[in-house]
Amino acid sequence: MAKIEMIATAAFGLEALVAKELKQLGYADQMVENGRVTFWGDEEAICKTNLWLRTADRVLVKVGEFTATSFDELFEKTKALPWADWLPEDAEFPVDGKSVKSTLFSVSDCQAIVKKAIVEKMKLKYKKDWFVENGPRYRIEVGLLKDVATLTIDTSGAGLHKRGYRQLSTVAPLRETLAAALVMLSKWPADRVLADPFCGSGTIPIEAALIAQNMAPGLSREFAAEQWPNIPGSLWRSARQQARDEIRTDMELRILGTDIDEEALSLSRHHAKRAGVDGQIHFQRQPFAEMRSRFQYGYIICNPPYGERLGEVKEAEEIYKEMRRVFNALETWSFFVITSHMGFEKLFGRNADKKRKLYNGRIQCNYYMYNNPKPE
Repeated sequence: MAKIEMIATAAFGLEALVAKELKQLGYADQMVENGRVTFWGDEEAICKTNLWLRTADRVLVKVGEFTATSFDELFEKTKALPWADWLPEDAEFPVDGKSVKSTLFSVSDCQAIVKKAIVEKMKLKYKKDWFVENGPRYRIEVGLLKDVATLTIDTSGAGLHKRGYRQLSTVAPLRETLAAALVMLSKWPADRVLADPFCGSGTIPIEAALIAQNMAPGLSREFAAEQWPNIPGSLWRSARQQARDEIRTDMELRILGTDIDEEALSLSRHHAKRAGVDGQIHFQRQPFAEMRSRFQYGYIICNPPYGERLGEVKEAEEIYKEMRRVFNALETWSFFVITSHMGFEKLFGRNADKKRKLYNGRIQCNYYMYNNPKPE
């Protein structure tokens, strides 16, 4: 199989996690940069990474990279790339673009030029002047950063946060990729209790259950590259069967999701069932102030209200003060809280043992980590 250069894109702050996931999948030849991890693999890697990556946004094939400071240069260097190695005669290939700190700042012009250059290259390969584009989809992106153009093809289709289990959502839901990252960064051991007292539509508990049972997050969805003729269907079938074989069915988990919104809890139960982990999570209606536990040791991972909207700041701040009382009663537990409120530690009454800058969508947040003693 040919060696392919690929890019796993990621939200800022999650690049190291994506790199670690890739190494665990066997792709240690990699380069970590802001917002992406470049790695090398074969056609099978396209299948495995789409199925297994929990914290990446997309998996892209990197067709080429070059300096471009004029439209002529962009056209000629794009045309020189091996597009026919990837695009069949009937390929649908829309072109997206972005430009940051580059001489070529008109994204629409760059998209049109790249499209034209690819068509001209296709004409040479297929000996025809018109392409109907009614076949499999190959979404191409031209990304310009400081005059360096990177040309990629998206293998994922819908973003990897769309696992397939969440069809409905509450207001401002946490992305599945970020929820998985919160669980992974906490280093939660699956034999310990895990609670989310602001569970909303259930994303953190569900992602925790998927991780604990070693369930590939992409098993219940399809990917753009599954329709590509140059990637045999047998590779996809084999990768999916291997993923099913690696699910741990011997796990007895203690995961609890609570919320005051019964409608949100109904969504949580529905999503957990679709994800295949409904038997491993207990959802119940409970005001945060009433949170208790009979277990001596446990983990709390939560995404409480941030107070981003006007008039909601004081409400969020009262919740953070309440956390001080509730969490103090769970003195041997570990706590992990993500919020955009810069005064969280002061309101909570304790500095975090560690904090990490993350992004919830476009909102800059901190992930506050409080590690308490491990069981003897």
